[in-house]
Amino acid sequence: MSATGLGKIAVLMGGNSAERPVSLNSGNAVFQALKQAGQDVTAIDIQGHAIAQLTGAEFDIAFIALHGRGGEDGTIQGVLEWLDKPYTGSGVMASALAMDKWRTKLIWQAAGLPTPKAVLLNDQCDWQATIELLGHNAIVKPAREGSSIGMRRVHSAEELQQSFEFASQYDAMVLAEQWVSGAEFTVAIVGDEALPAIQLKTSHEFYDYDAKYQANDTQYLLPCGLSAEKESELQQLALTAFEVLGCEGWGRIDVMQDGESGNFWLLEANTSPGMTDHSLVPMAANATGLSFAELVIQLLQHAKPRMSEA
Repeated sequence: MSATGLGKIAVLMGGNSAERPVSLNSGNAVFQALKQAGQDVTAIDIQGHAIAQLTGAEFDIAFIALHGRGGEDGTIQGVLEWLDKPYTGSGVMASALAMDKWRTKLIWQAAGLPTPKAVLLNDQCDWQATIELLGHNAIVKPAREGSSIGMRRVHSAEELQQSFEFASQYDAMVLAEQWVSGAEFTVAIVGDEALPAIQLKTSHEFYDYDAKYQANDTQYLLPCGLSAEKESELQQLALTAFEVLGCEGWGRIDVMQDGESGNFWLLEANTSPGMTDHSLVPMAANATGLSFAELVIQLLQHAKPRMSEA
């Protein structure tokens, strides 16, 4: 066993989703941090036959650094449960729900939590009526992709239809969500604690893939610029949104603040966020005095066997 009692750690990365490159970066960062911390760690690039890969591997606990479908949607979590291996992050149900932006919104709405109006699109939509319903200002999203892949902002019926067709290349389920003008925040959650909020500022129309991973002018404000009272309100909303979905271990909630009213609006939940030295969760953890390696080990310590809970 390692010094922290974690045993042999497998860092699961890669996968076959559109977020594979991001996952490889996250996984390598986690692997290197654990290795430098003296842990017994191995890296597993999940490709193709994940069940055969994991069945044949020797490990005691898994750090899931997979992003997107196949790694963040409950499937790999189910495999690990049948293998009776503890793993980081949320369980099967919560992972599946949080990966589905549409059903996440339905649950938040049912719980009385604020989330922007949205419509599930299909090729039979009345595009004009839909864009009018959303106030001629919306964002189109594949329902089960991350990293802002396939997303476009729209203002007209024509743009709405074109963006639906574009997003449909990534997912058979596509939604259009009413645009909220104002500041964007993200709140990292570790265990049952909301970390300091981060405000995201970009010169792009929204915090898209390029703004996240390639642009040099994206700003991350920490402290986030809110009053202590408003930040506490935001953190509590994020915790509630996280718990309502059944999420646990760690994750991130993305939120908009209406520029006029100051009200917060929940956008989405992320149960396997990016984990490089420049990612948002490590950034928030660092503000509390937690190093990257300490954060990774703490996330592993939150992991537990699930199948034996039944």
